[in-house]
Amino acid sequence: MNFKEFENCIQCPRECKTNRAAGKFGYCKSGTGIEIASISVHKGEEPVISGEKGICNVFFSHCNLQCIYCQNFQISNNKCGLRSRYHSIDETVNRIISILDTGIQGVGFVSPSHMIPQMKTIIKALNDSGRTPIIVYNSNGYDSVEVLKSLEDIVDVYLPDFKYSDQELSRRLSDAYNYPEFAGKAIAEMYRQKGNTIRLNDERIAENGLIIRHLVLPGEIKNSFGVLRFISEELSVRISISLMSQYNPVSQTKGISALDRKISQAEYKQVVDEMDKLGFSNGWVQDFESAEFYNPDFTQEHPFE
Repeated sequence: MNFKEFENCIQCPRECKTNRAAGKFGYCKSGTGIEIASISVHKGEEPVISGEKGICNVFFSHCNLQCIYCQNFQISNNKCGLRSRYHSIDETVNRIISILDTGIQGVGFVSPSHMIPQMKTIIKALNDSGRTPIIVYNSNGYDSVEVLKSLEDIVDVYLPDFKYSDQELSRRLSDAYNYPEFAGKAIAEMYRQKGNTIRLNDERIAENGLIIRHLVLPGEIKNSFGVLRFISEELSVRISISLMSQYNPVSQTKGISALDRKISQAEYKQVVDEMDKLGFSNGWVQDFESAEFYNPDFTQEHPFE
């Protein structure tokens, strides 16, 4: 595939300016073709995203962040991730349609920030086939504002992470010291496009809106406080927040004492209390035991089963 955008790639805040069209690799180590690790049904998203039947999630290979605690590390690692399963538009679209035919209404693009032209191409091919699913943009929040502006009439629901308010923590854990700055700007643009209201269809599935996710990390309560305060002060306390307790140590965090444990119930309660204190009232607080249920295995065709 030839995408002009990849001749001087600035698809994400890394702004590598690499000529991916000439076969050169930037930070994400991705080319210009379809590089998808998994297309599968996922029932573990927020209730208004999954509904009862689940969502068809399209997981791109590699990532523009390299979080050392990533639960999708099998496919997100830029150096030694699993090989992509899908390489063509036809097989990708056919797989998505086969899942939509089961009654699932939404297609979620997971970690798409470095693969926006491919994502747009897939969506156009779906539309050309007569399919108009709810499009969910499920990103890590490290997105380009200019790219997001180009998605205004394409994306129905934004589902970004807001990982860090602490610059040093984002550098140490995700190799992106400027994450707080760029995620703040990106989510502000998503908010400009969608506002506070999540519009639900007759089956109580979100068909338009913004939900901000935040994962509480062990020992990093102040970071979580900073994220919530930014949203409350710079955006709105009426935004829907999905506060997650599902942090689980992975192989890459072994030996890193700060990350080689789950969060405690007391830590999570502090963040929940802060969210209440700031006045947030829309969204979801995850069950504390959730860490046991979010460990995908991407060597399997159905990684979440």
